[in-house]
Amino acid sequence: MSAALGAGLPVFHAPLDGVATGSLVALAPDEARHAAVRRLREHDEVLLTDGAGTAAVGLVEEASRSALTVRVRDVHVEEAPRPRLTVVQAIPKGERADLAVEALTEVGVDRVVAWQAARCVAVWRGERAEKSLSRWRTTAREAAKQARRLHWPDVEGPAALDDVVGLVRESDLAVVLHESARLPLAELPVPVEGALLVVVGPEGGIADDELTALHEAGARVARLGDTVLRTSTAGLAASSVLLAQTPRWA
Repeated sequence: MSAALGAGLPVFHAPLDGVATGSLVALAPDEARHAAVRRLREHDEVLLTDGAGTAAVGLVEEASRSALTVRVRDVHVEEAPRPRLTVVQAIPKGERADLAVEALTEVGVDRVVAWQAARCVAVWRGERAEKSLSRWRTTAREAAKQARRLHWPDVEGPAALDDVVGLVRESDLAVVLHESARLPLAELPVPVEGALLVVVGPEGGIADDELTALHEAGARVARLGDTVLRTSTAGLAASSVLLAQTPRWA
């Protein structure tokens, strides 16, 4: 997002299809309640985004605990950043999952895929899988607003090994993080277009058969450094290393 666009303004999600200067936009009830908590009033200025690349700056016309309407003053459309970065995140336990999703969103990851790796302690099945995925999506949504992103990350899962192998094959550069690898991640050439993929294993490590399958599918096996990071922070570190070599962080 342009640093000048809506700098310092509170950010809210809103549908912005067909919105132009002068349009009146009504926020969903949950966003209106959020605005009420922040004590927004008539004539306050806000930044709206649809999470798909469009933003609008406008003035509040009506504010209550159940409704918020905004008169649009300016509209901005941002192209999706390239290259696109996906992180396959082995499912961490408890609050570590929130930390991982939040950090990946803030750093600019475009897609987060929850991976049910063999050595994950947390297991997503049935209703628990639905609730956990919903929580990850909510965490990503709030982190995206905090980071003032116009393109919010897709959050998917749970993925099995075959799914991750498919993602590796579709990528222009796929990397599996492993502490015993000899290749430093920072030495890998990073394409400036296309699709990047980082696979982060669980706390117990990636199983040998998983590592073999991912490597045979075309993934490079690399390490971040001499220290061993937790699964909730490894993706953040790896994403930063890769993005720093692209025009996205130029």
